[in-house]
Amino acid sequence: MMHDTRPPSPGGAPTTLAPAATASTRMSGSTVLWVTLAVFAQESVWNFYDAQVPSQLRHYLTSAGLVGLIMGMDNVLGVIVQPWMGFLSDRRAGGRLGRWPIILAGACLAAVPFALIPWTGSLPALMACVVCFALIANAFKGITETLVSDYIAPENRSKAQGFIKAGVSLTIVISSLVSLLVVDRSLTLAFAIPPALMLIMLGVSWTFLGRRHTRTVLATHTDASGGADTSTAAEFSSPWAVVKDLVRDPSGSRMLLMVGIFCFAGMWSALRSLLTPYGTEVLGMSRGTAGGLALPGAVAFLIAVVPIAYVSGRLGQVRAIRYGVGLFVVGLVAGSINPSPTTTIVSMVLSSIGYAVFAVNALVALWSLAPNDRVLGTYTGLYTVASATGMALGPALLGITVDLTGWRFMFLNAAVFGAITFTVFTRLARKAGENTTSRAT
Repeated sequence: MMHDTRPPSPGGAPTTLAPAATASTRMSGSTVLWVTLAVFAQESVWNFYDAQVPSQLRHYLTSAGLVGLIMGMDNVLGVIVQPWMGFLSDRRAGGRLGRWPIILAGACLAAVPFALIPWTGSLPALMACVVCFALIANAFKGITETLVSDYIAPENRSKAQGFIKAGVSLTIVISSLVSLLVVDRSLTLAFAIPPALMLIMLGVSWTFLGRRHTRTVLATHTDASGGADTSTAAEFSSPWAVVKDLVRDPSGSRMLLMVGIFCFAGMWSALRSLLTPYGTEVLGMSRGTAGGLALPGAVAFLIAVVPIAYVSGRLGQVRAIRYGVGLFVVGLVAGSINPSPTTTIVSMVLSSIGYAVFAVNALVALWSLAPNDRVLGTYTGLYTVASATGMALGPALLGITVDLTGWRFMFLNAAVFGAITFTVFTRLARKAGENTTSRAT
C-alpha cells in the first residue's frame, strides 16, 4: 500500500515528503497517451507563438528590448492568472465533466485572437490579439497540465510525466515544420494551423477521457484515512487561503520545494539564454554555429526523459531531483575547466539530462505535498509562479556575475548557483528520509 504523506487538513500533522512508492498500480498506456495529447495540443500553439510572434512585432517595433518585454508578458500573466484558474478548476474537478469545460472553452476562445494575428494591420490591433491570446491561453494552460493528477495514480505520475515531457519536446518539431513549409507561402494559413491542431487534439483527448470522466478519474478527493475530505473545503475559500497554508506548513517542506523550483528553473533559463553569446565571446564561434550548441542537449533530453521517469519512481521525486541537480552542476564544472566547443557540448548534454530529472519530478513532488487532492490545480498554478519567476530573474542574475567576472567564467558562476540549489534539495531529501524513518518506527 502506498503511504499517504499529507496531513488530512491544514494545521494537522506536519507535511512530509513522499518517498518512493512501495507498491505500484499498473499505469494505463492509453490514459497517458490521451493526457499527453492534451498537453501536446496546447504546447504546440505556444511554441509557434514564441517562434513567430517576435517577427510579427518587428514590423512595428525596432527595439529588440521592447519586443523581448512583450514576449515575456505571457509569463507575467501566467503568474497572475494560473493560481486563480487552477483554484476554480479544483472546485469543478469532482463534477461529472471535471476540468474539461474550462479547458475546451479556453481553447476555443484562445484560437480566435491567435488566428487573427497575421490579419492585424496596426500595432494596437496586434497587441490586442497578443494580450487576449496570452491571457486566455494562460487561463487553461496549468489546468491542462493538472489532468495528469486527475487520471494517473500518484505512484505513476513521474512515469507519465516522462512521456508527457517527451511529447512536449516534439512540439518544437511541429512548430519548425509549420514555419519551414507554410510561413513563407501563407502567413495567415500558418497561424491558423496550430490552433486548429490544438482544437482537434483536445477534442480527441476529451472524447476518450472527459466523456467518461467519472469512470476514469481517480477518487482522489479523499483524506488521509480514505474517507471523503470535507474538512478543508471551507478553509480553502480562495487561492490566498491555499498560499497561507503553504507558508504556514510546520515542516517548511512546501516552501523549501518552491525555493528549489525557483532556483533550478532560473538556472536552466539563464544557461539557455546566455549560451549563444558565450559561444561567440569565449569559443570564437559564429552566431549561427553558437546557436546550435544547445541541440545535442535537446536530443539528450528527449532520449533520457522516459528512462529517467521510470528510475524516479523507485527513488522518489525529491531524491531524484537532488541527483539531477548534482549532475547539472557536474556538467557545468566540466564545461568551465577547459572551454572548447567539445567540452561545452558535453557540458550541455550532462546539464540537459540533469534538467530532465527536474522537469519530470518537480510538479509531481509539489502535488505530493499538497494538503489534499482538492487543491492540485492551485498547486500547479503555484508551480508556475515559482518557475516563471525563476525564469524571469535567472538570466539577469547570471548576467550580473558575467559582468563581474567575464564570459570565461559563466559556466563556473552557474555552477555556484547550482550548488545552492543542490543544498536546497539535499535538505528536502533529508526531510524525506527523516519522515520515512519516523513513520517506520
